[in-house]
Amino acid sequence: MATSGTSAFALNIGEVIEEAFNQCGMKMKTGYDLTTARRSIDLMMLEWQNRGINFWTVEQTSVTLTASAVSQTLETDTIDIIEAFIRTGSGTSQVDLPMTRISSSEYSQVPSKNSQGRPVNFWLDKQLTAPVMYLWPVPDKGTYTLIYYKLRRIEDTGSLPGATDPDVPARFLPALVSGLAYRISSKYPELLPRRNDLKMEYAEQWELALSGDRDRSSLRFVPGGYRNP
Repeated sequence: MATSGTSAFALNIGEVIEEAFNQCGMKMKTGYDLTTARRSIDLMMLEWQNRGINFWTVEQTSVTLTASAVSQTLETDTIDIIEAFIRTGSGTSQVDLPMTRISSSEYSQVPSKNSQGRPVNFWLDKQLTAPVMYLWPVPDKGTYTLIYYKLRRIEDTGSLPGATDPDVPARFLPALVSGLAYRISSKYPELLPRRNDLKMEYAEQWELALSGDRDRSSLRFVPGGYRNP
């Protein structure tokens, strides 16, 4: 028997919602069913972001630093910074020098916050609208490029769910559908008897998806080096 020869199966937001209602033994009948399901997906995406690093949301960003600028405001979709570097030179003379992340307490104890030089440390101040990265020392020239790997927010469902795709890899679709079915079950009284079963299915699908979404590089322990005050 011949196979399809394709491996591009996907679901748009509307299909995810329809499948979740089917797993609950229901059919989506009203506009409110659609609205509340979309809201549940967006809340679940925030929940997934709180669970830890979702590797498909890790992105590299670069920005040219301004001389004497104490801080750098990051993109509004930035949740956290995983690693940061200062890049000097270009081409074969390009060098990426790692930066060390320090806490708010460590930054507050730096006596000379306006000292200038090549930034080696940063403190990430997570503001309501956009995180702010405070650099130390302050850049002494405008030729430094800040390179950082950020953890960004998962995109929303949008206003037209039938025309948008979920911002998750295909391997997370079973977890997305089962998670939505579990959330739907808490909103409809007739589904309460099935809620525990749907919760168990969601937990299983999440663990299966998470087991494949990890860094498979070798783990090495390196003694701590010198940290600037």
